[in-house]
Amino acid sequence: MRRLLSSKDPEWMRKLYQYLRQHGIPVSVTEKGEQLELWLHQSSYEALAKDLVQQCKANPELLDEEPQQSASTQDSNQPSSTSRRSAPISLTLLAQSGWLTRIVAALAALVFLVLNMWPEATLEALKISRFFNALPFDQPWRFVTPVFMHFTLLHIVFNVFWWWYLGGRIEKTLGTSWLLALFLFSGITANVIQYLMNGPNFGGMSGVVYGLLGFCWVYSFRRATPLYLPPGLIVFMLLWLVLGYTGVLWVNVANEAHLAGLLSGCLAGFVVRALNPTPKIRY
Repeated sequence: MRRLLSSKDPEWMRKLYQYLRQHGIPVSVTEKGEQLELWLHQSSYEALAKDLVQQCKANPELLDEEPQQSASTQDSNQPSSTSRRSAPISLTLLAQSGWLTRIVAALAALVFLVLNMWPEATLEALKISRFFNALPFDQPWRFVTPVFMHFTLLHIVFNVFWWWYLGGRIEKTLGTSWLLALFLFSGITANVIQYLMNGPNFGGMSGVVYGLLGFCWVYSFRRATPLYLPPGLIVFMLLWLVLGYTGVLWVNVANEAHLAGLLSGCLAGFVVRALNPTPKIRY
C-alpha cells in the first residue's frame, strides 16, 4: 500500500474517502495518533488517485456533490465508475475479510464435506479427545480441530456467516495476528470447557463466534470503533445463548462452549483495549 496523504480533519477525510471510493479507487483510512492517513491499495491507481485528490483540494465543493461519471475518470483501460460500484458480491465479500478469515471458512466447509462422506473416521480424527477423562496433551492440535466440525447445513451456514462478519472486521481493523490469537484463545477455551462438562463428542465454531462477539462488545464499549456492534445484534446473540440453556431450541446446543467463548472474548477485549493497539484500518 502507498500512503497518499494525512489529515487531522476527520470529516474532510471521510468525504475524501467516499469520493475516491465512488470513483473506484481502492483506498482505506488508518489512525495514527491524532492523524488520519489515507492509503492506496494498488499502485496502478496512483496517478488517477493523486489527480482526484488535487481536484478536491482545488475545489472542495466536489466532496459535497453527487457522484457523476466523467471523461476524466475513464479511458480505454479503466472500467467506468458505475461498473465498479456494481462489483460482484463475491468481490465485496472478499474485500470485507483477510486471508485468515477466508482460510478458516474454507477449512470449515471442507471438513463439513468430509464429515458427511466419512462421519465416523472424521469425528475420530478431529474430536478433542478419544477419551472422556484425558485432555489431548500428546496431540495438541485436537484442542483446536473441533471448531471445524459442523453436523448440519444450518450449523455451518450460521457459524461461517458470523465468523466472516465478525472475524473479517477484526482482521481488517486490527490485523491477522490479533484475529489468530483470539481464534485460538476463544476456540481452545470453549472446547476445553465443553469437553470437561459434557465429554468429547461435540463440534462447531459457535464458541469462537461468541468469543468474537464478546471481544467486539468490550473493545468498543462506550466508544466509537470500527468493531462497534449494534445493541440489537448483541441482545439477539445473548438471547440465543440463554435460550440454549432452556432446552426450547430445536437444535442441540453446546451451551458451555458458547458461554466460555463469550467470557474469553470479553476478557480478550478488555486486555486488547488496555493495550490499545493502533487500528490497522479505520474505514
